[in-house]
Amino acid sequence: MRWRSACATNPETFVPSGYNNALWQAHPVAAVDDPHHPIMKTAITLALSLLCATSAMAQQAAPATTDSLALQDRIVGDLGAGVFHLERNVLGKSDQNKVLPYAYFDYGRFFARLDTFGVKAARIGAGYLEFAARASFDGFDAERGLQRRSNPVPLGIGTYQETRYGAFFLNAFYDVNASHGSLFEAIYAAQFESGPFNVYPQLGVERRSARYNNYFLGVSTNESAASGFRQYRAGASTNPILGLSADVALADNWRLNLTWRRKWLGSAASDSPLVNHKIEDMGLVAVSYHFK
Repeated sequence: MRWRSACATNPETFVPSGYNNALWQAHPVAAVDDPHHPIMKTAITLALSLLCATSAMAQQAAPATTDSLALQDRIVGDLGAGVFHLERNVLGKSDQNKVLPYAYFDYGRFFARLDTFGVKAARIGAGYLEFAARASFDGFDAERGLQRRSNPVPLGIGTYQETRYGAFFLNAFYDVNASHGSLFEAIYAAQFESGPFNVYPQLGVERRSARYNNYFLGVSTNESAASGFRQYRAGASTNPILGLSADVALADNWRLNLTWRRKWLGSAASDSPLVNHKIEDMGLVAVSYHFK
């Protein structure tokens, strides 16, 4: 603040009007030691100007520090559409291929990561504490003597930590709809670059509570009598996850996005008479525009 006030002062106020060589002759050289002498005032003015200029140049020359966690008031990431392969692993149902929006971007505090959406609340570590929701289609209509299972509405908290060792996704959800069960998820993703290709191998684990599994995969006594399926009460399950994503740079800022993910169901889920097999696959092929 001291330098700011000195630089803001008009230098002309330090030089008396009418100063000239005659005035210099009228004042002995010894009088220059007087701080009120016109020559001293001129010297002070020049010194202050030089210091202000040096300070300004130093500030401009200093490298600007960038905050990788700073929130951007624009879309940063990928937005497009693609074909999603969704496995329906109950009651012998066929898998589905659907054309759906593809979103993997940040916009201020809002974020979208495929099936997970939310807002960034507060900084924590190498990311943010987030309030999140997930799109899930685990439900199915009533049929063959079984009651209808409503799709879950998972709401919860999580964080995305991007470190020099890779990215960590941690989420904890609670189904506020019918099951009132919980889901926990931890996934690690690395990144490898080669020319226009970016490859992201992923390894993780999912934990589903007994209440969640039993709502979707359990068979009550009445349902068993009506459907012929054996009675089954599902417990909590731990499900390993392995995935691989890639994006390929196309023309301009367009990208081809590819994802495959496999989940191995724990025995508490896979032993249900409603489940087709122990492995669930998800895949997608999308074309998106990359916003910088």
